[in-house]
Amino acid sequence: MTTDEHGLAMTGASAAAARHYDRAIHELLHFRAEVDAEATAALADSPGFPMGNVLAAYLDLLTTEAADARSARTRFDAFRRQADESSLLPRERAHLAAVQALLDGDLTACGALLAEITVAHPRDALALATGHQIDFFTGDARSLRDRVGGALTAWHDDDRHYGHLLGMYAFGLEEAGHYDRSEEVGLRAVELNRRDVWGIHAVVHTYEMQGRFGEGVRYLDARLDDWSTGTFFNVHTWWHYALYALETGDTSRALGVYDAALAGGRTSMELLDAAALLWRLLLEGSDQPGRWRALADAWPPLVAEPFYAFNDVHAVMAYVGAGRIGEAEKLVASREAYALESRPGVTNVAMTSRVGLPVCRALVAYGRGDFGAVVDLLYPIRHRVNEFGGSHAQRDAVQKTLLEAALRGGRHEVARALVSERIGVRPCSPFNWLKQAALADALGDRATAAAARRRATTLTTTA
Repeated sequence: MTTDEHGLAMTGASAAAARHYDRAIHELLHFRAEVDAEATAALADSPGFPMGNVLAAYLDLLTTEAADARSARTRFDAFRRQADESSLLPRERAHLAAVQALLDGDLTACGALLAEITVAHPRDALALATGHQIDFFTGDARSLRDRVGGALTAWHDDDRHYGHLLGMYAFGLEEAGHYDRSEEVGLRAVELNRRDVWGIHAVVHTYEMQGRFGEGVRYLDARLDDWSTGTFFNVHTWWHYALYALETGDTSRALGVYDAALAGGRTSMELLDAAALLWRLLLEGSDQPGRWRALADAWPPLVAEPFYAFNDVHAVMAYVGAGRIGEAEKLVASREAYALESRPGVTNVAMTSRVGLPVCRALVAYGRGDFGAVVDLLYPIRHRVNEFGGSHAQRDAVQKTLLEAALRGGRHEVARALVSERIGVRPCSPFNWLKQAALADALGDRATAAAARRRATTLTTTA
C-alpha cells in the first residue's frame, strides 16, 4: 500500500503511479493543463488504482460539459465493474460514492459526501479542491468558507499546498462577505506561492466586491507574469481585469482584453466569461455585432442538452446579443421541457426551474425591449440567484440587467431601491453613481444627476 504526499493511504497504486497522482494534484491546485497528463500517466501505470480513477472522473465532471460527463461515466463504470470495492479503504469507498453522486447529477449529495471525507481526512487535498468547486457550482457561500476553514488547522506552514488551501479559503471568505479577512488570507496565500492563481483570483474578487478597481488593476499588473499564462484559469482572470476597465468606463481597454484573451474560447468556462463581458457592454449601449456573432456560433454544441443552468444563461446572452432571438427561445423551450421531466436528485433541474429559466426568459425579454417583463421576472428572484452557481461578481450581470431594465422601463421606484442598495455596499463604485445620475435624469432632478456624475468622475480619477 502506498501513501500520497499528504500521508493518506491508497490501494492499488505502484510507487510510480502514486507519484504521478501527487504531481496531478499539484498541477490541479495550480490550474495547469499538465494535470491531465499526470492523471493519465497514473492510470497507465496502475489501471485499477482507485484514487487515480476517482481523480480522472472528477477532472471530466468539473468541466460542466455534458460530453465530458459521458466520457467520465463510461470509464468510471468500467472501473467499478472490475473493482473489488470491499477491499478498498473507507476513504476510497467514500470517494467512489461522491463520484457516483456527481455522475448522477446530484451536486448536493456529492458536496455532502466530500464534506464527510474532509472531516475524517482534512488533509485530503482532492476532496477539498473538488468540494470547493462543487460549492462554487452550487453558489453555496457558507460551505465555500467553512469546508476549507474546517480543515486548515490540520495543515502547517511548511506543507507545500498550505498556501493553496489559504487561496481557497480566501475565496470562500470573500463570497461569504468577510472582505477584510479575505484580503489578508489571500495576500498570504500568494506570498507563500506567487503562482497560486486561485489565491490571486480571491484577492481580485475581494477588490471587486468593494469597488477597489484601481487597486485591483495595480495588483494584477504587478503579478502579470504569475497569472496571465500557463494555466487554464488565465482567461477568467483576464475577465476580471476587463471588469475593472469597465468600472472606469474604459470600453476600449475592455474590448482589447476581450480580443486578446477571451475571443476564440472553446470551453464553457471560456465562453461564459466572453458572454458575461459582452453582455455588460450591451447593457451600457455598446453593441458588438461581430463579436457576438462569433460567440453565438460557438455555443450550440455545448448546450445541445441540459447539463448546467449557469452555462445555459450565458448561451442565451450570446444568442440575444447576436440578435438570434429565435435560437434563444428554442433553448428556453428545451429547458422548459426538461424542467417538467421527472429527474429525482438531479440538482440542475431545480437550478433550471428556480433560477435558470427566469433569467433566460428575462434576457430574451431584454433583447425584445420588454423591460417591464425583465423586472417582473428578475426582481422576485434577485436574492436567490446564487442557487444556480457562480460568484457574486459573475451573478452581478443578472443584477445589472435588472437595474438597467428598471431604468429603461420607467420602474423608477425599483430602480431607486436597487441603486441605493448598490451605493450602500460599494460607495466607491463609479458605475453605481452613474446609475444614480441616470435615475435622477429620468426624474428631472438635474442637481442630483450632476452631483452623482461629479462623484463618479472623482472616484475614477483618484482610484
